[in-house]
Amino acid sequence: MKMNLASARTPDEYMACLTDWQRAYVGALRLMALTTVPQVEERLRWGHLVYFMHGPVLLIRVESQRILFGFWRGLRLRHIEPRLKPGGKYEMATLELLRETPLEKATVQRLVQRACVLNRGLGDPTAAAAASAGKEQT
Repeated sequence: MKMNLASARTPDEYMACLTDWQRAYVGALRLMALTTVPQVEERLRWGHLVYFMHGPVLLIRVESQRILFGFWRGLRLRHIEPRLKPGGKYEMATLELLRETPLEKATVQRLVQRACVLNRGLGDPTAAAAASAGKEQT
């Protein structure tokens, strides 16, 4: 019997919760993220897989019928993958993946590489928001 995603405490436990096409798709995305930029750190945060390098870089979130593949600086990556849709805080943009959604390995690698380069150069994408929140409280 599979665990509920909410009960997962590690990336491996998260993967153990998945079945069928989502397990295969997430497994491939996870492998590409970890091998494309070996310095990226994988964590289970906010209920999904999050990859860090100088702050959060990308996420993989499994929902009942889809997978969201998102980037904190995704608005700056739309030239690589025009299907990235803006939404949320920061410069977040996500790609909705269904069972039949094609996504080339080279595209994933370019997205991961560029997202990490942006964080290296610009720093943590969440830091400016955290600093602003701190100033508002004083």
